[in-house]
Amino acid sequence: MIKDALVSASKNTVLGRHIVAEAEISDLDLLNDEKRLLEAITIASKKAGMTVINGSSHRFSPQGATAIVLLAESHVSIHTWPEYSYAAIDIYTCGKDPEPIMEELKGLLPIHYTKVMVIDRGPE
Repeated sequence: MIKDALVSASKNTVLGRHIVAEAEISDLDLLNDEKRLLEAITIASKKAGMTVINGSSHRFSPQGATAIVLLAESHVSIHTWPEYSYAAIDIYTCGKDPEPIMEELKGLLPIHYTKVMVIDRGPE
């Protein structure tokens, strides 16, 4: 039955949008602070109208951090490499535009540069 549903879906059906962003952040304390990163992605998600289900974060040794928020619409994550002043940001949503989350993050985090790629996800 699932196979029939997948076969009947139209070509190029967009099921979700995925933002993959490369960010330069010179605040090394922030890039090592998993709690502040988690707070930022949580606030950005809520301000963008998403439903936050849960969040988790981890600080690596000797440096770097990861934070992720599970959304009813999918997820937001940030992974940092302070030695490069770099953060990898991943935002995926189903049914809602992820771009407002990225815009909120730009206001909440001291991002000096971003390269943003937007990918439509779904069967071709």
